[in-house]
Amino acid sequence: MGAARDRLEEYRRRRDFRKSPEPGGASGKKRSGKPVFVVQKHDATRLHYDFRLEWDGVLLSWAVTRGPSLDPAEKRLAVRTEDHPLGYADFEGVIPKDEYGGGAVMIWDQGVWDPLSDPAEGLAGGHLKFTLHGNRMKGNWVLVRMKPKTGESRENWLLIKEKDDFASRGDSLTEAHETSVVSDRTLSDIASGKRGKPVTPGRRGKRKGRLANPAFVEPQLATLVDEVPEGDDWLFEVKFDGYRTLASIGSGGVILYTRSGQDWTDRYAGLPETLGALDCRSALIDGEVITGRDSGSGSGFSRLQDDLKQGRPVRLMAFDLLELDGRDLTGDPIESRKAKLEDLLSPVRGKAVRYSEHVTGHGAHVFRRIADAGGEGVIAKRAGSTYDSTRSRAWLKVKATRRQEFVIGGYSPSSARGRPFASLLLGTMEGEDLVYRGRVGTGFDGETLATLEARLGRRGRKTSPFSRQTEELPSAARWVRPDLVAEIEFSEFTGQGILRHAVFQGLRDDKEASEVTREDKPDRQDDAETAFRGITISHADRVIFSEAGITKGDLAAYCDAAGERLFELAGHRPVSLLRCPSGAGTGCFFQKHAGKGFPREIDAIAIEEAGGGGEDYMVIRQQAGFVAAVQMGTIEFHVWGAKEDRLEQPDRLVFDLDPDEGLGFSAVTDAAIGLRDLLGQLDLPAIPMVTGGKGVHVIAPLRRGADWETVRIFAKTIASHCADRYPDRFTASMSKQKRKGRIFIDWLRNERGATAVAPYSVRNRAGAPVAMPLTWDELGGQTAADGFSIADALKRLSGPCPLIETRASHSISKSVVARLDEMIERGSD
Repeated sequence: MGAARDRLEEYRRRRDFRKSPEPGGASGKKRSGKPVFVVQKHDATRLHYDFRLEWDGVLLSWAVTRGPSLDPAEKRLAVRTEDHPLGYADFEGVIPKDEYGGGAVMIWDQGVWDPLSDPAEGLAGGHLKFTLHGNRMKGNWVLVRMKPKTGESRENWLLIKEKDDFASRGDSLTEAHETSVVSDRTLSDIASGKRGKPVTPGRRGKRKGRLANPAFVEPQLATLVDEVPEGDDWLFEVKFDGYRTLASIGSGGVILYTRSGQDWTDRYAGLPETLGALDCRSALIDGEVITGRDSGSGSGFSRLQDDLKQGRPVRLMAFDLLELDGRDLTGDPIESRKAKLEDLLSPVRGKAVRYSEHVTGHGAHVFRRIADAGGEGVIAKRAGSTYDSTRSRAWLKVKATRRQEFVIGGYSPSSARGRPFASLLLGTMEGEDLVYRGRVGTGFDGETLATLEARLGRRGRKTSPFSRQTEELPSAARWVRPDLVAEIEFSEFTGQGILRHAVFQGLRDDKEASEVTREDKPDRQDDAETAFRGITISHADRVIFSEAGITKGDLAAYCDAAGERLFELAGHRPVSLLRCPSGAGTGCFFQKHAGKGFPREIDAIAIEEAGGGGEDYMVIRQQAGFVAAVQMGTIEFHVWGAKEDRLEQPDRLVFDLDPDEGLGFSAVTDAAIGLRDLLGQLDLPAIPMVTGGKGVHVIAPLRRGADWETVRIFAKTIASHCADRYPDRFTASMSKQKRKGRIFIDWLRNERGATAVAPYSVRNRAGAPVAMPLTWDELGGQTAADGFSIADALKRLSGPCPLIETRASHSISKSVVARLDEMIERGSD
């Protein structure tokens, strides 16, 4: 204790505790549990943030002049100050102006921390690494001591965020959070003496300083399979027995959406209050609402329905985070999204909202444990996968029991006293037809029977809603309007598609009847077939992009949907294919010559080679050719800059801006804009295309007139001019040594026989990004060249394409070449 008191001598010497409300520093008693940290926003002579770590009975302290940043590139000056007593971690108030450090003090963040190395050694050596678990500061950080200047007595350190799931480039952490984490007061509130209040929101979770509520997003759905997938590239979660729910948190409070987008906030007792207490400016959480009771009679789903009827509290099992503080997270890997979600929910752990844990690998063991405990089954999620609002094989579900929704189309009357019906008649939708699937006569209690009697009585109709009358339908059936959905547990379907051993579980008011189809378990994955444009895609369910769960069938479907756009920009040109028969990144090869046995939808064109002789190149003359290429295992399409009808006269000028490792994407966009401006001076309008890789293509459509040699020399001259004028930014050389810290302006795409990736082509890279033409305004909003997924590309097909909209105004004529020479001459003066 004496050592702590001695270390606080400087702290006490500077303060008059008869005037200052600060803790007196009489005790150095260690707190129980993990060591705490606190960040106090301090409006002293100069506004700053005091960063404090509990260690060895005191709070180690640094004054961070500009406050912490989540951007690892931002190194914030942190000046070491005197140690503070542990009690200071709870201090929020006003120090009199004439006292040391006079001004308002706010508890801006607080939490606990874990040292990642020996703190004593770290302090002595000037390199202290640690993990913070706060409301606002999370993840791994480091304090690095700077070498002192001659005559300098103070210790200057740098506070730096390390690269992890909580890092954020160009963040505005201090601007985003301007209130106390304990009283919800601003500095001016504290200075004026305004009383603080615990940070507890109202009924629907409204709080100051929040952003607009995130909009409803169609949830990602899992594909039903027979067998649990194997390997450590799968995350396994419990399959819950409840209602799928998306929770939107923002300035409008808490809104709880069903899977179909209905607002069910008022039905879920206890959830809005708990979610509203989360420390965030906005969030969109994906999860499942289940019963709040851990035991009771009936299934979990039937207990949930009883909870809702009685107004009892329910529980949200949260398993994904789609947006946080205004940032869209759907493109982040699932592990990153879940880490942020777990951290966000940590203050309310054990309450009405709980984090859904997962296990990496060991899927069969997890499934057995859940099945033995009477659980629903497991959800398997592909490690590294992004969030897509569709049903795909990135998420798989394996059921321990067979259960699904059915549409109620009628009932058979009951002769039993007090029972309104003997059984319900069930069906599923096939297109616009309701197909009969059998009946259910068990699983009803008295209250459920009364509810069903009232609801069915309002839906009577004279004719059967089922598309086909079968012998299975009772002759005395009563028909109803088919808009009620029931959840049914059953043992199997017969060969005729009729339910066996069906048990009623409850009504599903969160689902539309039109969405209810028969959930058949698929055939073995490699046996699946489907067809597009008359082309059969074998092994359509074979996963091509494992991290995104994208199958061969998905690629074919994309090329079918994007066929018109692909054909306009890549059709009737010599085309080369990147084929990956075993999936992305495995056994791929580049093919530019046509081969024997090629599908008839891909044609051959004889082209004379530069050295003499001819070869058959591929050319696609119909939209179906792109689908046929996928059937052959194609992922990428690369095309010439000329069409087959005038093969020796290019109609496209392409510059590939390829950055060196470590260069930020903003450097690439700046380079693209500069190149656009240069081409614009030559009356050659250009459009940018993010390639789906690292760089950007600047594409200028040309009137066909100049030959390949003229276009090649012109492109090389442009690239060399940029490299000569800005040698620290650009190089026109392929040499890796000359690319160091620079952008390579690849002009070689403009040689005869060279190819460039086709617009709208999927790329053989993680996540299946798409090469996407953009407007210049859109380019300014991009942070990477691989930001467009297949789903994004499909959404853009309904709008205009910037590259198609940009018309060629000139060819590379003698006058254009002369103007370029004149421009270079002026620039060298």
